[in-house]
Amino acid sequence: MTTMDIHEILKYLPHRYPLILVDRVVSFEPGKRIHAYKNVSINEPYFVGHFPHYPVMPGVLIVEALAQAAALLTVRSQEAGKNTEQVYYFVGIDAVRFKKPVIAGDQLSLKVEITRQIKGIWKYSACAEVDGQIVTEAQLMCTAREI
Repeated sequence: MTTMDIHEILKYLPHRYPLILVDRVVSFEPGKRIHAYKNVSINEPYFVGHFPHYPVMPGVLIVEALAQAAALLTVRSQEAGKNTEQVYYFVGIDAVRFKKPVIAGDQLSLKVEITRQIKGIWKYSACAEVDGQIVTEAQLMCTAREI
C-alpha cells in the first residue's frame, strides 16, 4: 500500500488548477485499486454558477475526479508517469449513477478498481462516497496515447 500527497500526484497527472480533482491518495495497490480524496471547497470556480443558491458539484466533475484517480492507478502501476511522450485519456463511461448531491464542504472519497486490461484499454469499476454513502457509481475506460 502506498500513499501520495498533492506534490506526487502532480508528477503523474498532467492536470492543473482548476481541473486537478484529486488531492490525496490514501491507499494504492499496483495493478488493482486506488483510494483517493477530493476536498470540495466553496472556493471551487464552478460553484459561482452551479448553483449560487445551493452549491452542488457538477456530476461530470465527480466522474472526472474518478477518471483522474483511475489514470493515477494506471500510470503508477506501470511506473510510466515520467514519460512526457504519453498521455492517458478517458475514453468511455458506462452505467453512471448519481445517487446524492455533493455539496461544498464534503470530502469526496474516490475508489477505483481495475476490472480488465486488454489491448491498451483499461476498464475500471469506480465509486465516489461522502461520509460512507455512495454518491456516484460508474464503469470507466481509459487508454494511453503517444503525443
